[in-house]
Amino acid sequence: MSRALQPVRGTQDLLPAVMRRHRAVIETARGHALRFGYDEIATPVFEFTDVFARPIGETTDIVMKEMYSFVDKGGEEITLRPENTAGVVRAVISNALTQSLPLRFFYHGSMFRYERPQKGRFRQFHQIGVELIGVKEPQGDVEVIALGADILHALGVLERTELHLNTLGDPESRGGYRDALVKYFGAHAHKLSEDSRKRLERNPLRILDSKDAADIALSAGAPHFEDYLTPASHDFFRRVRDGLDGLGIRYVLDPRLVRGLDYYTHTAFEFVTTELGSQGAVLAGGRYDGLMGVMGGPETPGVGWAGGIERLSLMIAEPPAPPRPIALVPIGGDAEALALKLAQELRRDGFAVDLAYSGNLQKRMRRADRIKARVAVIVGEDELKSGRAALRDLDAGTQTDVPLTALKDRLAAFRG
Repeated sequence: MSRALQPVRGTQDLLPAVMRRHRAVIETARGHALRFGYDEIATPVFEFTDVFARPIGETTDIVMKEMYSFVDKGGEEITLRPENTAGVVRAVISNALTQSLPLRFFYHGSMFRYERPQKGRFRQFHQIGVELIGVKEPQGDVEVIALGADILHALGVLERTELHLNTLGDPESRGGYRDALVKYFGAHAHKLSEDSRKRLERNPLRILDSKDAADIALSAGAPHFEDYLTPASHDFFRRVRDGLDGLGIRYVLDPRLVRGLDYYTHTAFEFVTTELGSQGAVLAGGRYDGLMGVMGGPETPGVGWAGGIERLSLMIAEPPAPPRPIALVPIGGDAEALALKLAQELRRDGFAVDLAYSGNLQKRMRRADRIKARVAVIVGEDELKSGRAALRDLDAGTQTDVPLTALKDRLAAFRG
């Protein structure tokens, strides 16, 4: 088969069975987000490159290696979104929504990163996410974590995950800790991976998140962030933990859980599973009080998370199959015309109807079996003359004649 007829590496066709799983994740998340007061938002799938490059940092791995960026026909530098928080914040600034704080948003959609595909991870992938903008208190962090936990519980996966929690402190805490990391890792730079040597000067916190074995070994002896937290940062984190404890949300403290970008502050968290290999985070987020200012808007606090739909869909139970359809089986030209009208009427009344457009009776009945139809309505010339249809229960194997005027009532038991 021609390469052009294959999906591009790192992408996939979402066939109906997979799409049902995706839809189950999205609809469950949307329903619970609405209960928490989060309105749905959708931002463009591509933005000006600066929307992502400026806050993420032009020298980070994401910008240098992973973003799908291009110059469009108008000469504009455009990027397919690698994540959606920056797009939502851009929308808040563009639409002057900071006059109406606090803001609660839920979203879902496609994201794009050029990285090595693996189980549950693609180059075009899909996320659900929430953003709480304009709340500086630690209760905001507790709220978004509680919402994430509720969604995971509703999906039946919460008990198979573990919530990891850490604090990144305030800017003063981060500055002191950054200096300590540069000093520590600088003394062992020759042992670091090539990527981490590059991170040492521009983004040393990212070394703690490295998956390289040598980096992990070195990180075990690195200074602890807790030793550099200001009293205010200690208090903020204590209040977050108290809030989670009060809601009965279990967590483990993970001092190696970091976010390398400067606009992240205070709480960082991940719901992690062991069921998906090394890429175990299914829902992750944190507080990003500095992002709005970096993007050119007014300084505004924010906190949120994103969850991977592909990963979550691998963990949930099989969603219910769609309703089994009614198979309309017309035989003959006049019956075909009647069946077309009848199918439209039944669909408007809430029935799932499949209408085959060609083939003899035997072929059409084989199709009814193949699509797992619950019942077949057979209309031929004789039935038309008598104003009746043959109603065949495909599970029971029985068949009865039904007046066309009573057909909808008789089909009510098979609505699904």
